[in-house]
Amino acid sequence: MTDVAESTTEQATLNLRWYQGVPRYAWVVLMLAALGWMFDTFDQHLFTLLRNPSLRDILGQTITDPKALDAAITKVGGNLTSVFLLGWAAGGFLFGMVGDKLGRTRTMVTTILIYAVFTGLNGLARSPLEYGICRFLIALGVGGEFAAGASLVAEVWPNRSRPMALGLVQALSAVGNVCAALTTLVLASVSWRWIFAVGAAPALLVFWIMLSVKEPEKWQEAKRESEGGGRQLGSISALFADPILRRNTFVGVSLAAAGVAGAWGAAFFSPDLISGAFRPMVQATAATKAELDRGLQMWRSWVFLVQMCGAGLGMFSYALLSERIGRKKAMAIVFVAAFLSLEAFFGLVRTPATAFPLAFLLGFCALAPFSAYMVYFPELYPTRVRATGIGFCYNSARVLAAAAPFTLGTLSRIFADPADPTAGLRKAAAVVACVYVVGLIALLFAPETQGKPLPE
Repeated sequence: MTDVAESTTEQATLNLRWYQGVPRYAWVVLMLAALGWMFDTFDQHLFTLLRNPSLRDILGQTITDPKALDAAITKVGGNLTSVFLLGWAAGGFLFGMVGDKLGRTRTMVTTILIYAVFTGLNGLARSPLEYGICRFLIALGVGGEFAAGASLVAEVWPNRSRPMALGLVQALSAVGNVCAALTTLVLASVSWRWIFAVGAAPALLVFWIMLSVKEPEKWQEAKRESEGGGRQLGSISALFADPILRRNTFVGVSLAAAGVAGAWGAAFFSPDLISGAFRPMVQATAATKAELDRGLQMWRSWVFLVQMCGAGLGMFSYALLSERIGRKKAMAIVFVAAFLSLEAFFGLVRTPATAFPLAFLLGFCALAPFSAYMVYFPELYPTRVRATGIGFCYNSARVLAAAAPFTLGTLSRIFADPADPTAGLRKAAAVVACVYVVGLIALLFAPETQGKPLPE
């Protein structure tokens, strides 16, 4: 009779939709993890949108020739983005281990404080060096928050609902991107320094997290086993000692490198393309330099906002697709789609009529792989090294991908055409987009995890 009752209960659970029958506490954890990641992306993309005007302000103090200034902005902007990716990687390595050793909740609180405080301080930067220091420190927090939040949600939500919950967290990160676009749009007439100050607001979130979220039971059990002489928590060496974990780690790093390099090496330079492509149009109606700057900021913000609306739908769509056809097939589709969307955006955008639909498509396709990492990476590792593994994969990829923005800047200068200020960026982005081939190759060795419980 007991077996029959258990079978009936299990069948009833399987018949529920992913969001039905989930404990209230799991929803609280999901909300807070989503807010932490949303504010994370908000702070990230304030830089994406303010990179051009802030560097024009800082570098314009010493460089007066317009063409030399444009070249310097492209070069320094690429270098700062690379510095950010390296800091992101360092934060992921460090706080991935911290997340396993000290707990998911404590790590999330610490990383949110770091990225929020230093985003506010970024507004005080007076030189590229100061700017770079702030970007690196912001990235430490940004890199650490992802692994802690993903592990927390994965370990609290039931197995049947976990993929969609993680996909929703990643999809809601697009809200942070949209908020960044709206903030820069509404505050277009305000100094970029004050806009960065707004990025310090997420620090207030930590109080809610401290009051509402406890460490997951799975992590507490793993910690007790470790203290009782079991296997060590948060060990990077463990990722390579076991042959299965070693394979999973190499696969994870390669998959992440493709998506990160494609997004940060090309897709997130869409505002820079808009600045160059729309400058003649805005210049024709702008009476002063201030009006020109405000006009270009408006177009950058609007196009990026549309791009991020596409991103939210794309990331949640990956979670749905991966539940239907499997993680590997879904990732293969989004890698190919991301490549095609990058080629289309940087090859065809010249007017608002082409910018908005192609920006939506770019966001939908190029950000979908990030949902794949949120859903897939927790399924590759046991609890004792889950945050470490997620952090290592995602952030080793950032070390490799840090070369992509630098490459974009270098190729932009090589392909530069005096007759078309955007030619260099267009051709460079088309080359960088080929990085998605790395992800397709890695999928040949990747395990399929659809429908399986988290490894313990």
